[in-house]
Amino acid sequence: MTQTTQTTQTTQTAQTAQTAGRMKRSPDHEDEILDVRGHRDPDRNRLTPVVQLPPETALAVVDALSGLVRAAHRDEGERPAPAGELKRAQVFEEGDVFMVEPPFPGFFADRYLMDFYDTAAREICSRMHLHTGLRFVRMMTGPDTTIRVSSLSPITVRPPTGGFAALSCFADDLPGTPDGVRRERHNVIVPPNSWVDMQIPRGVSHQFNAAGPNAVIDSVHPEESIETLREGMSGYRMMAQTIFLAKDRSPAATCADTGAPGTTSPR
Repeated sequence: MTQTTQTTQTTQTAQTAQTAGRMKRSPDHEDEILDVRGHRDPDRNRLTPVVQLPPETALAVVDALSGLVRAAHRDEGERPAPAGELKRAQVFEEGDVFMVEPPFPGFFADRYLMDFYDTAAREICSRMHLHTGLRFVRMMTGPDTTIRVSSLSPITVRPPTGGFAALSCFADDLPGTPDGVRRERHNVIVPPNSWVDMQIPRGVSHQFNAAGPNAVIDSVHPEESIETLREGMSGYRMMAQTIFLAKDRSPAATCADTGAPGTTSPR
């Protein structure tokens, strides 16, 4: 999709989308910071354990999907997207991204895959953040890898769809807050060789950090194009729909798997 097509699309639906209200101060800013002292989540994230797989099966799935991301980034390096066209190989704080299915006029959602960075190898964690629209995320892990999912509000853990071991859920202090400010952070650990779904309402804080080399996200943004219009952005750029709750990223130790197993978050 070209930015010209995107502009035509958003112009046609402007009056409808603008009634939903903007969240960003500077629509095109890709690193906008919101003061964590004043933020309160309007809702909670919902997490559903889906299935646990044999290690060799889980690794095959994660490798196949992350391989698509890596191939897309190699292609982008060799043949960069022309100016004015949507760049499908992108970079997020949590990992490299490949947009599998872009939005188009009349269909405002997109879908992307993200190949997680290993926070232990990089020695740094991604920041707590929120989005200007809702998200649906499926997180998949392979052997020797966990994902720490965090939010400033308790995460509702729904009943598993099949046999699934109890998840590790715990609370700690959000790192990197201003001097004298304490914000509680709620965490759930996605264990190795697992699929977990997460429903993220608009404006609700969240943070993903993988420990280990084998983790991938399959994510759907059901209102991606609407967000572009609602926020008044000049073009379609996914990172411009993110608002961070910290200025700097924190050391890897602050997002390590330190929870006690067998507990669940309130429903």
